[in-house]
Amino acid sequence: MDNTVTQFTALLGERGIQLTPKQLEQFESYFQELISWNEKMNLTGITERSQVYTKHFYDSLTLALYLNMDEVKSLADIGSGAGFPGIPLKICYPHLKLTIVDSLSKRISFLQHVCDKLGLTNVQLIHGRAEDVAKQFVHRDAYDVVTARAVARLALLNEFCLPFTRKDGIFAAMKGSDPAEELAEAKRSFKELRAELQKVESFSLPVEDSARHIILVRKTGATPAKYPRKAGVPAKSPLV
Repeated sequence: MDNTVTQFTALLGERGIQLTPKQLEQFESYFQELISWNEKMNLTGITERSQVYTKHFYDSLTLALYLNMDEVKSLADIGSGAGFPGIPLKICYPHLKLTIVDSLSKRISFLQHVCDKLGLTNVQLIHGRAEDVAKQFVHRDAYDVVTARAVARLALLNEFCLPFTRKDGIFAAMKGSDPAEELAEAKRSFKELRAELQKVESFSLPVEDSARHIILVRKTGATPAKYPRKAGVPAKSPLV
């Protein structure tokens, strides 16, 4: 193992996450495909290997430090982009039934290629807008955990993601800087969408020491039928 992989495995090991040789191979293949495809389409501005391992792979797996992923059966990743955090979590926890929703078909093509290359099974990749997909019966109020990483402000994310979350399930919004202002702004959306703030976990990303926050929201009841509103409406008129 080179320094990047040694550091990656050590950081995860310190937090109780052990990776097999196969999983390490999958992460390396993921990195190689990400860089290769990034030359053809804009997937990430972070391309230096050690940075990808820290800022994308490790950062994605921090969700497992605050939720017991062994007990999670189904995970939906909304607006996943290049597959974060969904794909790293699936590599680490192969039992997960993973659904990824993204509005750009080129990104879905990339993610399908990655899943095929890495041999990931039980992954559903959906090209569509969250507002439309969440109206489909099979996805509504259906997932144990729903997550979104650096997609939008919380009031908007709540409307995108809580309709996918089952009653008593968790929506985890993965953020960078202090979300206090967003939390205050999102109070109406919690009430409207039948959810409550459970906890905000704050920590620093190792090596580069940048701030990270994970907002854990518990779903208290089925999403009212009128939500999410039609595609484009939540962004123009968020529940604030």
